Amino acid sequence: MAAPLMVVEQMVKHFGPVRAVDDVSFTICEGEILALVGESGCGKTTTARLVLRLMTPSGGTVSFDGRPVHALKGRDLRWFRTSVQAVFQDPWASLSPRMRVRNIVAEALVVNRSVTRKEVDERVALTLEKVGMKRWHGDLFPHEFSGGQRQRIALASALITEPRLLILDEPVSALDVSVRAQVINLLRDIQADLGTSYLLISHDLETVRFVADRVAVMYMGRIVETGTTEEVFATPQHPYTRALLDSILPMHPKDRRSRPVIRGEMQSPLDSPSGCRFRPRCPRAMDICQTTTPSFETGPGHAVACHLYS
Repeated sequence: MAAPLMVVEQMVKHFGPVRAVDDVSFTICEGEILALVGESGCGKTTTARLVLRLMTPSGGTVSFDGRPVHALKGRDLRWFRTSVQAVFQDPWASLSPRMRVRNIVAEALVVNRSVTRKEVDERVALTLEKVGMKRWHGDLFPHEFSGGQRQRIALASALITEPRLLILDEPVSALDVSVRAQVINLLRDIQADLGTSYLLISHDLETVRFVADRVAVMYMGRIVETGTTEEVFATPQHPYTRALLDSILPMHPKDRRSRPVIRGEMQSPLDSPSGCRFRPRCPRAMDICQTTTPSFETGPGHAVACHLYS
C-alpha cells in the first residue's frame, strides 16, 4: 500500500452553534483518488477549505507529508502552497478577468518559487499543452474561452507547481455533459501520467464511480461510511449511502432497486439531532439511535458508523 500523504484526524470546525465539520478523519495516500460525497450543505467544501489552510479548524489535526499543516510558516508554508493546489467549481469565478491566461497560470509559481522569466514562460507553455490548450492561448483573457476551456485553464494554474495533491471541489458540475466527460478524462490522464493524488469533492456519483479509488460518505458534518469505490457501490451499508446510490437513475426502469425511501430533508445545522444525525430520516432507526452516536465498525476495506452493525 502507498504511503500516507495527507492525514486528517478528528478535524472539527464549528461556527458558533453550527457544527459544520465534526470529528472527521481520513487519509489520502500517494497516487490515490479519494472522493468525498454527500448532499449539499453536509460540510464537503468546508472540509476542503480546512485541508487547504483557507480556514483554521476548531479542533483536530491535518498533516501533509508528516508535517502539521496549520503550524507551517515561511518557507515551509510556501512549500505547502506549491505541493497542494485546488480547482474549484466555477472557473469563471476563480479566474481574474483582468489577467491574461499566462499570468493566471504562472501566479502560484511566481509567488512561491524563485524562477526566471524564461523558466516561467516555458513552464506555462508546457502546462497549457498538458491540459489540451495551445501555447498562444496564454495571450488571451478568460472571457475569450468556453466554460470547458476555462476549467482547463484553472487546472493548468493548479498544475504549474507540479503539486503532489489536488483538491477538486465539484470541478465539472458547472459544465455541459459532453464537456464534463472531456475534463474527467483529462483528470484521469493527468493522474495516471503524474501520479498526483486527488481529493475529489462531488455529488455526481457516476463521476465518482468512474474516477475514484476510495469513497468517504458525509452527512451533516460527519463521515458515515468509507471504503473502496467498488465495495461501497456494490455493497453500501449505511442507510444514507444506500439512499444516495438509489438516487442514481438506472439505465432501464426495471433495474431500479427497491429499498426503503428516506424521509424529508437534511435538518438545519442549527438543530442537530441527538445520537445519530441521520436518525430523523432513517427508515431503520432504533431506540439506541436517539441517544448514542454510532462509532465506526471496520471490516476489510470498508468502515461504517451505524448501530445496525455494532
